[in-house]
Amino acid sequence: MNNLTLKQLRYVEALAHHGHFGHAAAACNVTQPALSMQIKEMEESFGLPLFERSPRHVRLTGFGETVLSRAKEILRAVDALDDLARAARGGLSGRLRLGVIPTVAPYLLPRVIGTLGLHYPQIDLHIRETLTPRLLEDLGAGRLDTAILALPISEPTLTEVPLHEEDFVLVRPLADADKPVPDGDALSQMRLLLLEEGHCFRDQALSFCNIRSNLPREGLDGSSLSTLVQMVGAGIGVTLIPEMAVEVETRSAEVSIARFNQATPKRTIGMAWRKASPLAEHLAGLADVVRQALSPQPAARSQPET
Repeated sequence: MNNLTLKQLRYVEALAHHGHFGHAAAACNVTQPALSMQIKEMEESFGLPLFERSPRHVRLTGFGETVLSRAKEILRAVDALDDLARAARGGLSGRLRLGVIPTVAPYLLPRVIGTLGLHYPQIDLHIRETLTPRLLEDLGAGRLDTAILALPISEPTLTEVPLHEEDFVLVRPLADADKPVPDGDALSQMRLLLLEEGHCFRDQALSFCNIRSNLPREGLDGSSLSTLVQMVGAGIGVTLIPEMAVEVETRSAEVSIARFNQATPKRTIGMAWRKASPLAEHLAGLADVVRQALSPQPAARSQPET
């Protein structure tokens, strides 16, 4: 094949990753017909199909698996050259791909984006908000430069740097504001609303309440902290949210916020990046900037400790 391009390799990687032409095109910032045409041109040049197509699924063929493996090697090598160039220029500049978990992104990013712009005016910030397993996958594959997530992650190929420790708070209906604050065991007997499976915050809340994560919880899960708080306001149950989310999520909800007196559930927010990244030294400096933005903020409608 004489005219293979890096763009085509990235399209193959994206389509294999998303398993959907539309989603892959969106991730590559191109139209679906443009991506489809490039994939088709590659297949015609190879004389072999790279993907099996059906109305519901797009899967790699055996030959496609081989091509994808080689494509990843090539793309990671090209990205490494780009990282080396950025590091050699003596600071962070150009594209910076930052991943953030959903229970941090809405509350931290408004504070940190402006601060990053002041300290690093030459960067072009690209943000990806997704769950921890996908962030770790993208970090390992070189699709992200760094990520902000809950620690520990215990991945030997990644450097993890703690930034901030924050408490969880209890959100309950206004009618319960004067009741004693329950401990973890008492919470396990209440109608506890949690994020859906896949969120690390869900697992942390379950751990505090000593609830096994594999127990069925039909009708008690939400897709966002905002949904959970609004459900509490409607009188459906109680929930836990991180301290940084209190001000934003309680603005339009008739709820009470209570803090735990003993055995307070906590989480550690940190940054992670590949140990082998040429940008590692600069990312450590960036972590200091993010740490400043994560300094505690006053919470809205706080209830005194019971």
